[in-house]
Amino acid sequence: MFIRDLSACKEIRAGDNTLLRELLNPLKDPLNLRYSLAIARVRPGVTTRLHRLKNSEVYYIVSGEGEMVVDAEREHVWPGCVVYIPPGSAQQIKNIGDGALVFLCIVDPAWRQEDEEVLG
Repeated sequence: MFIRDLSACKEIRAGDNTLLRELLNPLKDPLNLRYSLAIARVRPGVTTRLHRLKNSEVYYIVSGEGEMVVDAEREHVWPGCVVYIPPGSAQQIKNIGDGALVFLCIVDPAWRQEDEEVLG
């Protein structure tokens, strides 16, 4: 069994300007997983920088409201929404609510900095 408390995870500013806490990453933790799991936070009025990953990614919106952009598509997202982002897609999310926009990020295969390209 492996348990990690969110409060033990250091918050960092990712390349896309998201505030991020990495929960699971088999490249850093003794886990037999293909994917990584992080929780992200975007402050009100903030739009993340346009970026793309070589890997597939899934966002699960925990709280707040946002506008998700994946390539040419733009959609409203809210708590309970799941967004699948195909590998190589240009993506960004904007917090359009009054509070923090919080979402889980699952990256498969596991996230590595060299697999991410910031576009804007």
